[in-house]
Amino acid sequence: MILRLSDLNVISRSVRLKSTLTALFDEMGKDIIIKSSSTGIYENLALEDWIHDYVDLQHRNILLLWRNSPAVVIGRHQNPWQECNLPLMRRLGIPLARRRSGGGTVFHDIGNINMTFFTSKKKYDRHRNLTVVTNALKELRPNLDVNSTDRFDILLNGHYKISGTAAKLGRTAAYHHCTLLCSVDRSLLSSVLKSNNSQIIKSNATPSVPSPVKNLMDEDPGLDTDTVMEAIASQYKKEFDFATPVITVDPTHESLMPGVHKMTRDLLTWEWAYGKTPKFSVCTSFVVDGVNITLDMDIKNGKVERFDIVIPDDWLPLEIVNEFTSTLNGSRFCPRETAVLLAAFIRTNSLAADIAEKIHRLCEGVISVM
Repeated sequence: MILRLSDLNVISRSVRLKSTLTALFDEMGKDIIIKSSSTGIYENLALEDWIHDYVDLQHRNILLLWRNSPAVVIGRHQNPWQECNLPLMRRLGIPLARRRSGGGTVFHDIGNINMTFFTSKKKYDRHRNLTVVTNALKELRPNLDVNSTDRFDILLNGHYKISGTAAKLGRTAAYHHCTLLCSVDRSLLSSVLKSNNSQIIKSNATPSVPSPVKNLMDEDPGLDTDTVMEAIASQYKKEFDFATPVITVDPTHESLMPGVHKMTRDLLTWEWAYGKTPKFSVCTSFVVDGVNITLDMDIKNGKVERFDIVIPDDWLPLEIVNEFTSTLNGSRFCPRETAVLLAAFIRTNSLAADIAEKIHRLCEGVISVM
């Protein structure tokens, strides 16, 4: 049974008067399952953060079930230039999101189930949560070979990763979230999680650990997302011994969750998604007009802290090179800002046509590593 927030009038008049999600939780008891009505990555991550920050989890267990439209989600301490194919994502319109938990990079689409287990910090137990998932799958298909590992992944047939884990531990509250591959576009997953720049970046950011993956529906066509989510909800109720219906929540509902819009906006900012990347360096070379060009940069807070480029004087005058590098120092390490700055550089310096064309091709080489 699913109880939608539009049906709140059947629960309690006091909840309507209080009109917040925390009030609803207080009415429904200590163990709750909610399902997000959104498929937007930023809205769903904001919903997680709102529950963690504003709901009293000391004597309450909450399971949040959610799915997203295609998106790439990196861990809090990761480097997106190192983890994913940003140029391809930009071409396909696939958003990048940085979550507030650690862990590695994942690809989401509507064929992936996300589960977030909220508890007090004292009751935080990833093994128990993953057992809920594996037991739910075994209830559906008793012969299915699924088991959790010491890395808190879930493997299918002892080899294929179908679920990965990340977590956030606050002062008193915690959440553990994990994925579950049912019918994900594995070709797209493989393409967007393959950076072309991983060999030219030096960084202390947390690296992802690649693993072979498989969809549950490749193993059994009956294990679709709706069937599996229903089984997980049922198993969670059995584990925590309650029978409250699943609530569908709209994470864009500001009056129900005061402050959730700001949380969503914060996740959307360039300063969070890219600017929180640990300091890194890029060292590479490329060829323009048969000329070898060496590029060496330090990037801090997502901005160019140091930009050095080695170009033969007979191809581009040293004065122009110095002005070129000065233009990019302090700028965001992103194609759009770089292109805008260099277009302005060409306009304001009244460059000869051949020099301007060389700057254009040089800019293309620089942007290729962004």
